[in-house]
Amino acid sequence: MIACRWLRWGAAGLVFGLAGCSTYHPLPLPERPNLAPSIARLNLAVPSDKDATDPVKLDVAKPLTPDQVGMLAVLNDPDLASQRGKIAAAKADVLAAKILPNPSVGLGYAYLVSAPPGAGAVADALTASISQDIRSIIQYGPHVAAAEARFHQVGADALWAEWQVAQKARLLAIGINSEDREIALREHALALLTAEVKDVQRATAAGNLDLTAEAPLLAALAGAQRDLATLELQELKDWQELDSLLGLQPTARFAIAAPEPVKLPDSIDPLIVSLPTRRPDLVALKLGYDAAEADVRAAILGQFPAFSLGAAGGSDTSEVVSVGPQITFDLPIFDRNQAKIASTRATRLQLHAEYQSRLDDAEGTARSLLLRAKTAAANLERARKALASATAALDAAERAYHQGNLDQRSLSDYQSTALDRQVDVLDYEQALQEDSLALSVELGVGFPPTMIAPPDREIHS
Repeated sequence: MIACRWLRWGAAGLVFGLAGCSTYHPLPLPERPNLAPSIARLNLAVPSDKDATDPVKLDVAKPLTPDQVGMLAVLNDPDLASQRGKIAAAKADVLAAKILPNPSVGLGYAYLVSAPPGAGAVADALTASISQDIRSIIQYGPHVAAAEARFHQVGADALWAEWQVAQKARLLAIGINSEDREIALREHALALLTAEVKDVQRATAAGNLDLTAEAPLLAALAGAQRDLATLELQELKDWQELDSLLGLQPTARFAIAAPEPVKLPDSIDPLIVSLPTRRPDLVALKLGYDAAEADVRAAILGQFPAFSLGAAGGSDTSEVVSVGPQITFDLPIFDRNQAKIASTRATRLQLHAEYQSRLDDAEGTARSLLLRAKTAAANLERARKALASATAALDAAERAYHQGNLDQRSLSDYQSTALDRQVDVLDYEQALQEDSLALSVELGVGFPPTMIAPPDREIHS
């Protein structure tokens, strides 16, 4: 009877345990690419900073600013989709750290086959035991703290990855806008030069000019065509790279607006001071260091030998029932967890040095970028003055040409100089925009909140 009850209880426990298990559901891989043919087919809903506010949908019928292009990249970049899987895996690690190991249960049953006369053996023997690992309970707190720190670290790393994608998309948008404007300038200059070459060729054919007047114009025309082709190829590469970031087909195009004028700060000292609490990669490194600290504490506690505490009991063949405590532990003669302690301390030291290095690099890079941006702003101011002077000179040259006081070769030189000055202005404007954008990233400002679910919300869901 006792044996039957034990077997029934064991079977019932097995059934209830299996009832709480997860079931398998297949997740087939996609069978075809998922690139969108146009920007209208992308995810355009920008989440609000406040949970209760509905997302704002971007109006792609209007030209998009570089900031909006960066937001679209965060929402649609195919590579960022894997970040959600990393967060889910880190969340699973937290769950695993919070679950204590199951108690160990042992059951034994021995049939009475034979016994000598007078031995008193009249029944089958039954033994049962249950025990729990104690060391896992001792290390529970540090293990959970380490897992939670790493979970939040994954979230901070995901946010930093979003910032990098947004930065790259914004840089490409700034470059494409600048290239569009330069292409328009070069096409206009090429059209003027082509018309001038035709005028000279007609004059040469009529015998009014010799071939020496045509040669320099033809050389200038070839150079202008080559420069335009090179610029168009660069813009094509930038568009294809931007389409890839947005999850668009390589032929997709949309209008990009000019970026906002740059306003450089006089000093970045206050932002440098608060940098460790704001820049996601530094936050992630600090969380990783916190996890390493918890690992060291867990390793120190791991010096406590493996120890299981429980109870055991049963009945023998003479139907004598006995119950009592059961203790199992390792003798810490050879392994006192010294290797784990050394490893965790070395990891903590490495992360400490890496954090200091990243912090130093962030400050140095930010100050260098501010200096570069201020230099670009000064160069831009001089380039604009030079452009104004070249434009005035070109206006005078065109009047002289129409009055017959200037030849076409000289007029072409004035046009080329004015074009070069216009291109200089565009180049310095782009350099200033790029330096300002890089500075905002180094300082951890100018970006919207993460599009991925924040770790605090994920961990309690």
